[in-house]
Order: sequence, then C-alpha cells, then structure tokens
Amino acid sequence: MRIRTGFGYDVHQLREGLPFWLGGIQIEHTHGALGHSDADVLIHVICDALLGAANLRDIGFHFPDTDPQYKGIDSKRLLAEVMRLLRERGYQIGNIDSTICLERPKVNPHISEMKRVLAEVMGIPEDDISIKATTTEKLGFVGRQEGVAAYATVLILQA
Repeated sequence: MRIRTGFGYDVHQLREGLPFWLGGIQIEHTHGALGHSDADVLIHVICDALLGAANLRDIGFHFPDTDPQYKGIDSKRLLAEVMRLLRERGYQIGNIDSTICLERPKVNPHISEMKRVLAEVMGIPEDDISIKATTTEKLGFVGRQEGVAAYATVLILQA
C-alpha cells in the first residue's frame, strides 16, 4: 500500500455584501469571501492538499481563475472533480485535518453541517474529516477581519 500526504493553504479577502461560503455551506454574515469561484476557502485548501498528495499540481492549474467557466462556480463541484481525479488514479482518502482562521462569524456552530456536506461530496465518512476553527487574537489581516485563511493536511492511500 502506498501512503501519501498533502498540505493546502489558502486566503481570501472578505468584502461586505458578498455571500459567505465555507465548507460547502452558506453562512449568514455581513461579509463574504472574494474570489473567482464562490471563494470557499475550506474547500479550496482541501482540494489543494488532495491534489498535492497525488502529485497532480494545484487547484489553480486544474481550475484557473482566467477561465470564465469557473466564474462563480460552486466549489463543491471542484471538489467532486478532484475526487474523480484521485479515484481515477486508485487513491482513497485516509483522513483530512483542517483549520479555519477567522475572527467572525463563529465557525464552531457550523462544523457538523460542513462535515456532513463535505463527506457527501467526497463519498467518505464524516469521521474522516476534521474541521477546527481558530481566531488570530485580533492580529494580522484575519484579526482585522479583512480576510479568512485555512489550512489542510490530508492522507491518501493507494492499494
């Protein structure tokens, strides 16, 4: 059995009046993430970590922000495509560990729903997905509520 790990990091600017998508769900907030797609930072880091683990480059390579077909796209569709690419090469997910850095809104009340949605999109058990949230204690762009950041590590297996 072949075991590989991957890491993902992403940042999106927050802007007033935009919808806020995080972990495949829309969260009520005055600000949303700015991006070419729906700017779901959590899904983006998971995609990057999975692609990296399989040595398939990164999310920008597969879904470039210069391609109009991805303008405003639901990031769950990108994640489904990443899963197709991995499965096509014989990989399965061992586990995902992720952290969202955000001052507000509070993420913890939404984690169960995010895990449910992500597990459904990826076709894996919710227990294989860890989502944690933290603030930056009012430091930096996250602390000033100018943006959101996320990190993810993944373990994938190939029989």
